[in-house]
Amino acid sequence: MALPLAGIEAILSSDDLQIASEDAVYDFVLKWARTQYPKLEDRREVLGSRLARFIRFPYMTCRKLKKVLTCNDFDHEVSSKLVLEALFFKAEAPHRQRSLAAEESATLNRRFIERAYKYRPVKVVEFELPRQQCVVYLDLKREECANLFPSGRVYSQAFHLGGQGFFLSAHCNMDQQSSFHCFGLFLGMQEKGSVSFAVDYEFAARSKPTEEFVSKYKGNYTFTGGKAVGYRNLFAIPWTSFMAEDSLYFINGILHLRAELTIRH
Repeated sequence: MALPLAGIEAILSSDDLQIASEDAVYDFVLKWARTQYPKLEDRREVLGSRLARFIRFPYMTCRKLKKVLTCNDFDHEVSSKLVLEALFFKAEAPHRQRSLAAEESATLNRRFIERAYKYRPVKVVEFELPRQQCVVYLDLKREECANLFPSGRVYSQAFHLGGQGFFLSAHCNMDQQSSFHCFGLFLGMQEKGSVSFAVDYEFAARSKPTEEFVSKYKGNYTFTGGKAVGYRNLFAIPWTSFMAEDSLYFINGILHLRAELTIRH
């Protein structure tokens, strides 16, 4: 909190910040600015002209972006522009997102470049009718998967269904029957609370040669806060086959996972 402005700018320009998510960067920047610049006009000036460019709004969650729009610390015109740009980026196809990031990496801007987040960004499509449902896409790079061996796990950002926060986690774990390592995928509910939620869920992954999503596991579960459920060996193969050069599941070095959640009536 005591760092000067130049120090904060230097830290925030790094792609390798070990942070949970870009939401955490935004929260930190606001807290720092409020501490250092108690007067609103000064704070708006420093956020708008110096610090906003270091926050990677396209990687923030939509829930947090809504809060940016109503945040008094930003000039309204500035926050609208930033949020609009972020939403357009989120709506782009992945190959367009990659080319925008590549174009930008040649400049001093880093807005479209993903940091090394602890929680992996997801794409979410939500439906209210005819049933409350969400479809979540999680992409993992080959090296991220390789780093899970022998017992690592990686978590997605939170997404919401029926007002309740959920997350996905990918694990390298031991298959209990055959005692080899394998790739597992799990679905967890965030807040520990008294709510219980009956959810139908389905995990799928893109696979060669068609490169279409193929269903890998279906289940249903009644969640109570803080519980997780899933499948220890999603692809029913050992880790070495999953990670092999000719693996069916890595397409241009990316593992494409999809989870579909529906609230049961």
